[in-house]
Amino acid sequence: MNLLLDTHLLLWSLLEPERLPLDIATALTHTDTQLWLSPITTWEILVLHDKNRIQLNLNPVDWIREILETVPLHEAPLNHEVALQSQSIRLKHSDPADKFLAATAIVYDLTLVTLDKQLLECPDIKCFDQN
Repeated sequence: MNLLLDTHLLLWSLLEPERLPLDIATALTHTDTQLWLSPITTWEILVLHDKNRIQLNLNPVDWIREILETVPLHEAPLNHEVALQSQSIRLKHSDPADKFLAATAIVYDLTLVTLDKQLLECPDIKCFDQN
């Protein structure tokens, strides 16, 4: 299974794994699972840190670099096709980061793992089915 992690799922899996629903925690550690990350998530972590909405044990750049070196994550690059696809995403809000994550899932044929209700209700993308 190829899973694209949204920002909060990545943060919770690393900083507060007890917040993850059991089915998501299990899927993230399954041997057949490939975890994917968008550069948009890196950017969102930096923004959240700048706004003091998250606390990290290192400066955010070093923290992210350490995660990218130690956690087996595949990069889902932000490219022209993702940017073009983002314009067709139908969300009830206009958060560009969410549109880019949704477009990334479509372009790379990934399943988005999120608890964000707006993304879960988006008819354009495959989201992880929590049962």
